[in-house]
Amino acid sequence: MPADLLSQALQFVKGVGPRRAADLHRAGLLTVEDLLLRFPLRYEDRARLTPVAGLRPGMTATVVGEVLSSGIRPTRRPGFRLFEVAVRDASGAVRAVFPNQSFLKDVFHPQQQVVLFGPLDYRGSGLQFTNPEYEIVRGDADDPDDGHVHTGRIVPIYEKVGSMTPRMQRSLMHQLMALLPEDLADPVPSSVRQALALPTRRDAILHTHFPDMGVSVEALNAFRTEAQRRLIFEEFFLFQAGMVLRKRQQAQYLKARPVVVDDRIRAAARTVLPFKLTDGQKVALREIVTDMQRAAPMHRLLQGDVGAGKTIVALLAALVAMENGFQVAFMAPTEILADQHYMTIRRLLEPSRFRVASLTGSLTAAKKRATLAEIASGTTHMVVGTHALVEGAVAFRDLGLVVIDEQHRFGVVQRATLRGKGLHPDVLVMTATPIPRTLALTAFGDLDSSVIRELPPGRQPIRTVAKPDSRRDEIYRLVRAELERGRQAYVIYPLVEESEKVDLRAATEMAQTLQNDVFPEYRVALLHGKMKSDEKDQVMGAFARGDIHVLAATTVVEVGVDVANATIMVVEHAERFGLSQLHQLRGRVGRGAHASTCVLVYQAPLTDQGHARIDALVETSDGFVIAERDLEIRGPGDFFGTRQSGLPTLRVGDLVRDHVLMEEARREAVAWLDGTTEAQPLVDYLSANWAQRFGLVAVG
Repeated sequence: MPADLLSQALQFVKGVGPRRAADLHRAGLLTVEDLLLRFPLRYEDRARLTPVAGLRPGMTATVVGEVLSSGIRPTRRPGFRLFEVAVRDASGAVRAVFPNQSFLKDVFHPQQQVVLFGPLDYRGSGLQFTNPEYEIVRGDADDPDDGHVHTGRIVPIYEKVGSMTPRMQRSLMHQLMALLPEDLADPVPSSVRQALALPTRRDAILHTHFPDMGVSVEALNAFRTEAQRRLIFEEFFLFQAGMVLRKRQQAQYLKARPVVVDDRIRAAARTVLPFKLTDGQKVALREIVTDMQRAAPMHRLLQGDVGAGKTIVALLAALVAMENGFQVAFMAPTEILADQHYMTIRRLLEPSRFRVASLTGSLTAAKKRATLAEIASGTTHMVVGTHALVEGAVAFRDLGLVVIDEQHRFGVVQRATLRGKGLHPDVLVMTATPIPRTLALTAFGDLDSSVIRELPPGRQPIRTVAKPDSRRDEIYRLVRAELERGRQAYVIYPLVEESEKVDLRAATEMAQTLQNDVFPEYRVALLHGKMKSDEKDQVMGAFARGDIHVLAATTVVEVGVDVANATIMVVEHAERFGLSQLHQLRGRVGRGAHASTCVLVYQAPLTDQGHARIDALVETSDGFVIAERDLEIRGPGDFFGTRQSGLPTLRVGDLVRDHVLMEEARREAVAWLDGTTEAQPLVDYLSANWAQRFGLVAVG
């Protein structure tokens, strides 16, 4: 074993070899350090085994015994078979039953020593485990360990990786523990370790994988022991130190020139402002413009709930940039949203001297060439578009401000490419999906943040109700009541990628049913993402004018559609939507002064997650509360629905479970970088390894 144990390739570790190394590689485990920093799935206290005679229905227990017999038993249900194994210890015997798992006939054999773990119940002929977790303790010729690693202690249970069983991994891990040097290098600075009374890295690794007797198994399974928390803190500290350094490096760049704000520019802003700003909008605008007046480029996140008025704040910032001779790029994730922004911005800028252009994938070749020429010459001052803005042919004369809306829908490379079309321009990132604080410290840790919490005056809270599909008549009565008041309605139908053709047919049939059978005296139209751009524009324009009374639509209306007269929304199959998506959809009503309602229609029975999502939406209309609940329900990997959104790849930390540690790590990283003159070794390490270690694209 080489001196640098941690960087040793797993293939060359005794007992691994090429085949198992390939399995581990597929799981992202390349080196000894990768394996050591992979936590067990859970822990079992096999020092406190339950004798068979002490088993009772309803308890969850661990039993160690010898296999008496095993075999497959047919049942009355065609094609359904049970694999049964009888296990005995000195006090008696117990059955374990595994439904439809005939392959286990090649796993269990008489005279093996096995561990069974799981709940017990009383069935027919006696007490039994049903589908328990199991492990062969002796009988593996490839692993001659005498079993003291696997029983008689608190035992780590690892997730199976290819051919590497939990037992094999445990033996390998035990072997590696004996090789850990006493003076194992520690990436957490000694001053931080001492201040927080952290155990050494070696002790933390040792006690995470093989805890001492007496340690709480509940604490271990909650990842809350001192050793586990120390390793989680280490990972978060390194991530946050790298994030802080990246932000400080960005601040060293100089943009072409800072903007200047004077009375002329303030007067120009007043001419395009259609209403009085809320206090939250004023604060956000002040923070943005203050950044724009600095020599270093702005990197700011503007968060605001649905309908909070982020676009007008971004437009005023754009006006400041254009009055200073800069061009502005405004990028939105979809053509519908880009078109909405374009129409709104063009209307508001009509009293000004500035020209606004639209650049999307649906432009004709001739129109696109003309638009690109005007952008390059500078005669177009602001361009609103989709990802078409990042194409190589797009060149700006003097790009000074980049605004990116619903930025989590773009990859980091796309954002960097757009920013690279100017000389370190100011960047304003907007989202109407409030970002939970834990994720803000990761995906947006290099951005300053502004938040608009309150809604514009006159807006009323949206009433949200949940109703089963069986109460459809009642739901349609609610819609009809709004239509009779002269209002308009949305009926939203999901489109799920795996069954898009089936879903689209169902949505089309639903629109026809609404028109022919439910609301024949009103005009119903269908809007979905597969329609051509001009068709979508035609339908949306008719709905905005009030020519269409009921808009049956897919989630293309999730963001950007703003019709003040629409006061009721029915969301079909609400259980199939994510919580943040439901909140975004709900935000399409309540855009004016009229009271609005959102009806969530679900098909029973609901899953636990479905219940949690729908209950959360009924209970609150606060997008920030909903974002936190969504993170708890779905987890960070699915919150944005994409890995390219800037979330780090974490080995041991969990952004939901360990959010308090993430905030502590951020504070400690900032304090240490501010207060030490000995940062260079860690700075060098992070500069060389940070982006690769956390699976992120470094864009500066």
